[in-house]
Amino acid sequence: MAAPVGQLACDEYGNPFIIMEEQAKKKRLTGLDAHKANILAAKAVADSVRSSMGPKGMDKMVVGPDGDVTVTNDGATILEKMDVNHQIAKLLVELSKSQDHEIGDGTTGIVVMAGALLEKSMELIEKGIHPLRIATGFEKACEVAVRKVESIAKIVDIQADDQAALRKAASTALGSKVVSGRKDQLAKISVDSVLAVCDLERKDVNFDLIKVEGKVGGKLEDTSLIHGIVVDKDFSHPQMPKVVKDAKMAILTCPFEPPKPKTKHKLDIRSGEDYKKLYEQEQQYFRDQIKLLKDCGANLVICQWGFDDEANHLLFQSQLPAVRWVGGVELELIAIATGGRIVPRFEELTPDKLGKAGVVKEVTFGTTKEQMLVIEECGKSKAVTVLVRGGNQMVVDEAKRCLHDANCCVRNLIRDPRVVPGGGASEMAASLAVLGAADQEQTTDQYSMKAFANALDVIPMALAENSGLQGIAEMAGAKAKQETTQNAWHGVDCMQHGTTDMWEQSVYEACASKCSQLRLATQVVKMILKIDDVITSSDQIDG
Repeated sequence: MAAPVGQLACDEYGNPFIIMEEQAKKKRLTGLDAHKANILAAKAVADSVRSSMGPKGMDKMVVGPDGDVTVTNDGATILEKMDVNHQIAKLLVELSKSQDHEIGDGTTGIVVMAGALLEKSMELIEKGIHPLRIATGFEKACEVAVRKVESIAKIVDIQADDQAALRKAASTALGSKVVSGRKDQLAKISVDSVLAVCDLERKDVNFDLIKVEGKVGGKLEDTSLIHGIVVDKDFSHPQMPKVVKDAKMAILTCPFEPPKPKTKHKLDIRSGEDYKKLYEQEQQYFRDQIKLLKDCGANLVICQWGFDDEANHLLFQSQLPAVRWVGGVELELIAIATGGRIVPRFEELTPDKLGKAGVVKEVTFGTTKEQMLVIEECGKSKAVTVLVRGGNQMVVDEAKRCLHDANCCVRNLIRDPRVVPGGGASEMAASLAVLGAADQEQTTDQYSMKAFANALDVIPMALAENSGLQGIAEMAGAKAKQETTQNAWHGVDCMQHGTTDMWEQSVYEACASKCSQLRLATQVVKMILKIDDVITSSDQIDG
């Protein structure tokens, strides 16, 4: 007999129905309880990254399930590595990811802003304002804020004064990171690498052409930009030449060995002559392959697969330097940069399929046998590599993430050369504009617009608090200056330079980044406010 799946019950008309056991285990939160639970969960996530905002922000150490440790200041990385179970909190993680993919910078600020908006909306809900009225008010306020931010933006000439504007924007992005001590050097590397690969006519940057390689050892100051490609491999034979000038490289995806039958096979060798014949046949394969390479004019072989000592020795004898076990992505990058074609069979090798480079050299690091290949003066493309050095793996990884943020910042300015002030100045200017618009509003939306303005003040307050200053006092002072001077570039002086004018401090970021932050944060808050019923299994709610 089958086990019972539920209880049999009858409705008021006598019709039987079954109450499923699973349903009894479900719990649901409705109405105000649902809103409170959702907002508290999202606020917890926002509070966890709030202290890492700004140039004096603290770092977070995240220990993964396998014991791997990440020390970072990047909002998107912190949230990605955190183990978040709550569904609404996951929305904020997705929010920072979308900002990271679209803009690349401002991932912490956007989460803090969304958390502040939710906190203010909770106060309004408790006053009895309907969540959808709050959402429409936020939407109106967001449009006012974006218009204000766009109106205070200044257009910079990205090429003027040796790309000074791009360097300042990149160093603003790097200022809040672990590498802030070397921000000027890294900002220059970032600007040079992006300009080397960007298409200024189309205003587009292909990040695939910027390869960031990390190597533990050395100092952060040893980080360098190489106009070429760095491959973490060495020549296959220790006696092969360490430098190949005017390289014509054959890029192979076929293994350097005799072909093997695809089916199961067994070879019986009964006599010494048979073995010699087989050995001779094998040698002939290798000789034919090397002859094909020689005939097409190649003087360097780059192979995706390995080859045994026999092939290695023959290549050395034939004075053909070779590199083995090169990854697929690196192989494609080498092919793009050198103008070569990836060849799947030896028979297809022709001189026009060879990649050309000015020099290929093997570089040794430190006292250890750490070798890398550097391919410079590539024929076709402008691919570049940033070689990041650091005292340990965590520093190298963090420097890579910082360079990504800086590269994105430079790319955004190339696409749209408008800049807005940092230091919370944009948010304070937008907050004043939203308060002004709220006074003109005649519906109940004015309450949610004022709440939006108050939520924007959280960013400059967080910046001031993280810098060890009085949050409310600093913000009030900067707002008063904006009002009296009618200059929206006055922000929080986090670094204590003695001036609050962000243009003088060279603290600014791309206008697109700030507008994206405002819009994306408002959209997610609207979405969370619309949820009024959460049905989930009881153990998740209890946990």
